[in-house]
Amino acid sequence: MSTRLFVGRLSYGTTDEQLEQHFSQAGKVISAKAIVDRYSGQGKGFGFVEMATAEEAQKAIQQLNNSNLNDRSIVVNEARPREERPQGQNQSRSW
Repeated sequence: MSTRLFVGRLSYGTTDEQLEQHFSQAGKVISAKAIVDRYSGQGKGFGFVEMATAEEAQKAIQQLNNSNLNDRSIVVNEARPREERPQGQNQSRSW
């Protein structure tokens, strides 16, 4: 079963390919996504990596947490489930 990791403190210019290459040191990467702003296209400084196994994910956390990627010391943690958020302030009102 694959395990999803949260990667923080990324350089705003980090690409999906750079993220995948960096994490491949720890094992097989299923997917790597540096999150970008949908309007400007600029990176938001975080991303997600999905490793093939839980063991490889733990290895990635141990090996790559506080490692250097694009001159930035990154943070690697197991990703938490996404929380439901209200869609928008106007949708909760009954006009």
